[in-house]
Amino acid sequence: MWLNTLLLALRSIRRNLMRSFLTILGIVIGVSAVITMVTVGNGATVSVQNQISGLGTNLLQIRPGQRMGPGSGGSSAPFFKDSDAEAIATQIGGVAAAAPQSRSSGTLVANGRNWSSTITGSTNEWLTIGNWALAQGREFSDVEQRAGAAVCMIGETVRRELFGSSPALGESLRVKLISCEIIAVLGSKGQGSFGNDQDDLVFIPIKTLQRRITGNTQVNDLLVSMADGSDSTRVKSSLTQLLRERRNLADTDDDNFNVLDTKQLADTLSGTTKVMTTLLGAVAAVSLLVGGIGIMNIMLVSVTERTREIGLRLAIGALEREVLLQFLIEAVVLAALGGLIGIVLATGASIGLSAVMNLPYAFNPAVNLLSFVFSAAIGVLFGYFPARRAARLNPIDALRHE
Repeated sequence: MWLNTLLLALRSIRRNLMRSFLTILGIVIGVSAVITMVTVGNGATVSVQNQISGLGTNLLQIRPGQRMGPGSGGSSAPFFKDSDAEAIATQIGGVAAAAPQSRSSGTLVANGRNWSSTITGSTNEWLTIGNWALAQGREFSDVEQRAGAAVCMIGETVRRELFGSSPALGESLRVKLISCEIIAVLGSKGQGSFGNDQDDLVFIPIKTLQRRITGNTQVNDLLVSMADGSDSTRVKSSLTQLLRERRNLADTDDDNFNVLDTKQLADTLSGTTKVMTTLLGAVAAVSLLVGGIGIMNIMLVSVTERTREIGLRLAIGALEREVLLQFLIEAVVLAALGGLIGIVLATGASIGLSAVMNLPYAFNPAVNLLSFVFSAAIGVLFGYFPARRAARLNPIDALRHE
């Protein structure tokens, strides 16, 4: 009985292909919109997480002042010292590495070209903390770091802009007023989480930056990488206590520095994108209900058009439940077919949008399956009333219908 009913339903759908397609159009649009919005939103979440994790492994960034952003230092917030990073690395458990960091900017000149870039001064631990790999070359030696030698590493953007296809390793690079030897080229990291080019930089020993470029011993911030499995709350508490002691703060004094946990930042941004994805998916899901109403309307029209056919079937012995099942299956098949077409369109649209927006394609089988099941459920929900109306027709009245 089920097979015969299914064949009858398919035959009825095939008789009016254009009307059937227009009937499921709302379902197609609804399913494709929901899946596309959720997939692109998930891709944006993954992108945010990847970019934040690219800043460093379990990274804590410590800056002078009581808040982040421009003007956070203030006249009452002294800068850090190189020895602060050494104290953190040696005196706090759960810390994998700590590095001081100072920044400047200036014009770079090499190979007959010039380029404005960021100049970062730190130690070799900066490479470990920031997940930097060396595409070519070597790290700073201990002697070079202590003496503030004129050596540097360059990012991929600087290498491309100044040297093009020519080799950069071992060449001389003028950084502001000093000339340094390029001992390494950093591996490319691409765009950062805030839209900045992470590869547009020159990395030199911090003592070189202090003595030959900035002319002071100020350390703009401290970078701390926590060991895997360490308790971030305990590490931050110990770190805060240590820095308060080193900065001679009384118990009644507020902290004159702030600690940014990039993991918390990643979780916050990811949570925001997930909420937006959910809202967009919910708005797109409304079109599924509109598609369901369209199916119900067309099925009611179909019942009216096929009243004599229904009456004939009932007159020759067909049961009400068989007629009910036939029209219900028609509605479910239409809705499920719309769901399948919507999934195919959504997959293509998601891949295309991810490529255009430079986001990873985050395929989510659960969303696709749920959308398909929901579309079929729409067919049951909105197809039941027309099917029940057909099953309850009086055979004599149906046969007399013109």
